Amino acid sequence: MKTINKYKKLMMFLLLPLGILLFILSSYFPALVENIYSNLIYRFIAQIISLITGIFPISAAEFLVAAFLLYAFWKIIDMLVKTFKDPNGRKLLWKKFIANTLAYTGVLYFTFLTVWGFNYHRLPFSKVAGFDTKPASTKELGDLCEDLLIRTNSLRTMVKENAKGVMKLPEGKTEAAKKAYKGFEEASKIYPVFKGSYGRPKEVIFSQAMSWTGIGGIYFPFTAEANVNADLPDSSFPATLCHEMAHQRGFPREDEANYIAYLACKNHPDVEFQYSGTLLALNYSMGSLSQYDRKRFDAIRKRYSPGLLRDLTAANNFWKQYQGRLQKVASKVNNAYLKANMQKDGVHSYGRMVDLLLAEYKTRNK
Repeated sequence: MKTINKYKKLMMFLLLPLGILLFILSSYFPALVENIYSNLIYRFIAQIISLITGIFPISAAEFLVAAFLLYAFWKIIDMLVKTFKDPNGRKLLWKKFIANTLAYTGVLYFTFLTVWGFNYHRLPFSKVAGFDTKPASTKELGDLCEDLLIRTNSLRTMVKENAKGVMKLPEGKTEAAKKAYKGFEEASKIYPVFKGSYGRPKEVIFSQAMSWTGIGGIYFPFTAEANVNADLPDSSFPATLCHEMAHQRGFPREDEANYIAYLACKNHPDVEFQYSGTLLALNYSMGSLSQYDRKRFDAIRKRYSPGLLRDLTAANNFWKQYQGRLQKVASKVNNAYLKANMQKDGVHSYGRMVDLLLAEYKTRNK
């Protein structure tokens, strides 16, 4: 029995180097990953898991993470107690503990790759969509910002406001989460890669904890759930829903998930989604323009409507109250995670969304 246990443990441990090797090899075959894994294997697995976890109205991911942290804490305390009681056997105890930890890490990592991780090496969305992402001029970037501002100001006149004059979701966030799929349904008529039946996004119970870490949403691959911070300002909530749903549909790169969120919102029948998605695109595009043409940036910024300015002020005030050391630590952890999955720009890759916006803009205005 001892030999079988050791054999099983060895097999579990070997999944870790095997997974790392397969992950590295997959980076050399993006077309194969796209056609075999992302569009067939992942889509099949994710939809099944998502539809099962979608039965529950609350996030299964939250409880799994909480249970895992409690279990890990209990195991460490248990090990310390056993070590204290039996100082002579501490070396053997810690050897077993480390061996078990490595074995389960191998299983966990290999499972992560199977249910999600290989998507990091699929084809860029620009190739899937047939976009030309050649570098654009600063003038083209400015023209894009002008176009987005006109659309954002126009959409802002159609949304509801609260007593403070800030945009609000008329039916609340829970109803918005239930209706978010409609944007992907419409967008899939243009890009079939978005097709599929997935569970609806979930509002996180511990949303305030997410706010303290500066997180708007998390996709949890083991439950195939798009989890969203329920405390977010209404103006950014629909776009965040669609961002996490883009991950759910197999697009892990942050810059692409932002652009896909914009696409889904733009094609959504509800004006609140259209406004939120266009506002997201405007913020990123104007952020880039401020670095390259400050004069034009200032000229466009002066034309922001009063309602739009109120929404931006409310969003800034929301995040300002949570600024601190914890957000910086969370950002570093997120940065390390992205780089570990070969997103070399780390958190800075979020800015590359503008390349996709420019490519779409140039295609529309040919």
